[in-house]
Amino acid sequence: MVRWRAEISNSEVKREGQDIYILCYDNDMDVKRTAKRFEKPPHTSRQKADARIPRALDGQNKDKLHVYKVPPPPLILSATIMAYYYYQALKPHTLYCLLLFSSLLPCFIPYNNTKPSTPLIAFLESLQSTALQTLGPKDFDPKLYVDLPLKHDLPVVESAFAKLPRSANGTVPVEDLDLFIERYLGRAGTDMVLHEPSDFVADPDGFLPKVENSKVRTWALEVHSLWKNLSREVADAVRERPGLHTLLPLPGPLVVPGSRFREVYYWDSYWVIRGLLASKMYDSAKAIVNNLISLIDVYGFVLNGSRAYYSNRSQPPLLSAMVFEIFSRTGDLDFIKKCLPSLLKEHHFWNSGIHKLTFQDSQGKKHSLSRYYAMWNKPRPESATMDKESASKLQTISAKESFYRELASAAESGWDFSSRWMRDSSDLTTLVTTSVVPVDLNAYILKMELDIAFFAQITGDHSTADKFSVASQARRAAMDSIFWNNKMNQWFDYWLTDNSICEEVHMWESNNQNKKMFASNFIPVWIKPYSTDGGIVKKVMKSLQRSGLLYPAGIATSLSKTGQQWDFPNGWAPLIHMIVEGLVKSGTKEGRSMGEDIAVRWIRTNYAAYKKTGAMHEKYDVEACGESGGGGEYVPQDLAGQME
Repeated sequence: MVRWRAEISNSEVKREGQDIYILCYDNDMDVKRTAKRFEKPPHTSRQKADARIPRALDGQNKDKLHVYKVPPPPLILSATIMAYYYYQALKPHTLYCLLLFSSLLPCFIPYNNTKPSTPLIAFLESLQSTALQTLGPKDFDPKLYVDLPLKHDLPVVESAFAKLPRSANGTVPVEDLDLFIERYLGRAGTDMVLHEPSDFVADPDGFLPKVENSKVRTWALEVHSLWKNLSREVADAVRERPGLHTLLPLPGPLVVPGSRFREVYYWDSYWVIRGLLASKMYDSAKAIVNNLISLIDVYGFVLNGSRAYYSNRSQPPLLSAMVFEIFSRTGDLDFIKKCLPSLLKEHHFWNSGIHKLTFQDSQGKKHSLSRYYAMWNKPRPESATMDKESASKLQTISAKESFYRELASAAESGWDFSSRWMRDSSDLTTLVTTSVVPVDLNAYILKMELDIAFFAQITGDHSTADKFSVASQARRAAMDSIFWNNKMNQWFDYWLTDNSICEEVHMWESNNQNKKMFASNFIPVWIKPYSTDGGIVKKVMKSLQRSGLLYPAGIATSLSKTGQQWDFPNGWAPLIHMIVEGLVKSGTKEGRSMGEDIAVRWIRTNYAAYKKTGAMHEKYDVEACGESGGGGEYVPQDLAGQME
């Protein structure tokens, strides 16, 4: 499939890569001046291109249309050329012209990689902006406003909103805004209702049998009891009138993270399921997977979360891992048969189009790897006011659109935000998430391929099993060639350079490995091919010990203190769990000992914070036992037993 890319600003278009052909409308002086630098292609090539033009440009003066060959190296092109293409060529025959244009530009990312918004989301963003102007930034949570359900049809609500009295700077009197919200919108969270899980037991048989300390066991049972408070199901009103809600009508009961997060989240669900399985709540665990599969049925992939405004991106793909854990506990083969087709769809999503990249290693071998790439180039609706403020320092529309895509792509990674994705750790606008090929994402996809091969084998689909066994071997070879560093004995993210972004095949260079320390550098040890390789485990253990990431209260996410929540000094349970589990399951005495030591440190800080605050926290400060983490774009969340 042809891949293509262009970077468009108000004043110029920068093209990089192989020879291309571009359509010029020579009635414009700027185009004439620009075209003088181009070489016209051979007559036969021009005839072939011109033959495709007439229907697409019906009614235009075709004598003024020319196709020019653009030779390397990179050139600066007048934006008038692109403007003509967009506003003239696309109007009458959009599909025809897009096919023409993509056939002429072999290195271009398609226009259709951006998902459309909806009128409801656009309105709620306007409400969000007005609320910020009216109430001010102190304690302002933009997500609240895009979670509000409507009480009336959107045109009625929009009409009432337009009639609100406003000052010259756009603010609305607080009393008027409060009254409007009370009359026309429901309260955030009312689009769900409490669900009583039928498989919940206060003290289930076989619950954490190895936990003997009475205080710790009491704490564990208190945390176990929170399932009742976090279990939800979508309200009937959402299914009856989905157009009034940003919440998506998932078919079954679900578990929410809590606090401001009033919906299902993709990669969070893996650890929710691990907890449910520990609590012997197998039906609840299966219901979560069924909900995620329903998103694949509609969208072709698992969304970041179950809100309409998340339909432009996914999150770390751990669905196969959820299915594997459930099967390991239940042995339910029918469940595997039901899930397998959806897992195949998800694998295709992550291994095609904008997510897939091809590399050639130092030995001349080609490999395929995946990256995060959100289908979005606007402010994230749930954080739109923040995103616009961050982008205000950028001068051009294209720079802002590029920044918005990088923000959304970082959110797709789950690491929103971190110096891991930034060229300058002090400047959020230097995010280049789509130019980073992540170690952990490809480790998750490797596990997905291994899981699919296993599922296909036990269900009798030997052809699919063989295909994915080969795919997993190829991905491991790719990770070993592109990510693994023999000197430092860990896996490093690989960065695409500005000059290589547009290439069909990226030539591997050791300097493009990001050799900074992140917990993600050690995530592959969680995956069986690596965790069962004694030689690799020993090397990784020594590397982790030397990394500077190990602290009294766990593993630091990075060594950079940037104020971002996925940086120092924060430690996050998902990362620590995967590294610990990989070490413990390594089969080596040293690996188990190290894994257990890190686990004890982490559990100790969780327990100390719980005794002090009465809550479980989403992140902790690894420098001090019992201290919760901080930083990021929202107030740190905790789980204190009740939803707001």
